[in-house]
Amino acid sequence: MRHLLTFFFAVLVLGVATPHAVATDMQWRGAAFEGDRASLARLAAAGAQVVRVYRQSDAWVLDEAQRLGLKVVMGLWVEHPRHGFDYTDAKAVRAQETALLDFVARHRKHPALLAWGVGNEVETGAADSLPLWREIDRLAGLLKRLDPAHPTLMVVADTGMDAFRTLAACCANIDLLGINVYAGAVFDLPQRLREAGITKPVVVAELGPLGQWQAGRKPWGAPVELTSTEKARFFTAALAFLSKQPQIRGAFPFLWGAKQEQTATWHGLLLADGSATAMSDALAAAWGRPAGAPAPVVRGIGIGADEFAPGAEISAGIDAVAHDGSALSIEWAVFAEATDLRKGGDAEAAPARIDVRMLHADAAGVRFEAPARRGAYRLFITARDRGGKAATANLPFLVR
Repeated sequence: MRHLLTFFFAVLVLGVATPHAVATDMQWRGAAFEGDRASLARLAAAGAQVVRVYRQSDAWVLDEAQRLGLKVVMGLWVEHPRHGFDYTDAKAVRAQETALLDFVARHRKHPALLAWGVGNEVETGAADSLPLWREIDRLAGLLKRLDPAHPTLMVVADTGMDAFRTLAACCANIDLLGINVYAGAVFDLPQRLREAGITKPVVVAELGPLGQWQAGRKPWGAPVELTSTEKARFFTAALAFLSKQPQIRGAFPFLWGAKQEQTATWHGLLLADGSATAMSDALAAAWGRPAGAPAPVVRGIGIGADEFAPGAEISAGIDAVAHDGSALSIEWAVFAEATDLRKGGDAEAAPARIDVRMLHADAAGVRFEAPARRGAYRLFITARDRGGKAATANLPFLVR
């Protein structure tokens, strides 16, 4: 079975239909995507072969991917109980089924289509995941009868060995198991799959460094975000590791685009204006297209203290360098700590930027007056080189 899947994936990804495709045993190389046409073009230019999207509203990606030479794992959004969907409501379940199958019927012959991604972490917040996974498996069975030419992928969160053992005996209509994996858990994933008895091909459907739910926290609860340089090192190591794992059929770093989730920079591989970062450089290097002019490197950051009185002077600094030693442009910006925090990547409202009195700012440090209002804040630091590539870091602090 595995050799048939390997052949099938190689044919679709590489565009070759010879017996030699089996020997290539290529993994899917690409990223999870939320963005515009310009950022999709940047993904293709970085050397990606595949793009993963999440929902039917992303169908425009199919045509654009075809133009750019990319293949698409087309997401089919399956509703979540935590959003109020009731799987005991037969009418609602039938309506969801009808809509999904109608979408598949309309797009199943698209030349850029690689696979169907049926649901994403639908089990989040549910007391019992198995009924939801069985429903996804049922939908996948209907989908496969309608479109036997494309494999099905079900995506779940990495929630531990009990879930993995349940998945090992679940879901015969799912061709590939997608798992969203963050931080060091990626490095023991193959071992955990073996111990759980999961034998089908696995896709790391989201690959990310330390998530905000995993990070260390300040005493007032603010999670500490890695710098862009630290995140890039993670992607370099993780992609190299996964490339050597035979059960792993692909990995999709999260997220090619920009996204407000805890912060504006926590998960985005690009900045909101499309600027490349050390993370996007790391992906391009893993895909065989190392950057000639890498993004700036952050060697260190610091702030005078964690807590300040209203109006007190705050000092902070960054040690960052451009690849060629040229001067960097540094932006210093203070934002309120995010309070609209959601689960499972749900959309969050961005916190307000705070107008503070700047006393001094240069490429190495900043001095400013603490906000007058007590509360939690972050100092965001963006370093740009003369080519427009960016490095990011931020420092939480408390005014009390």
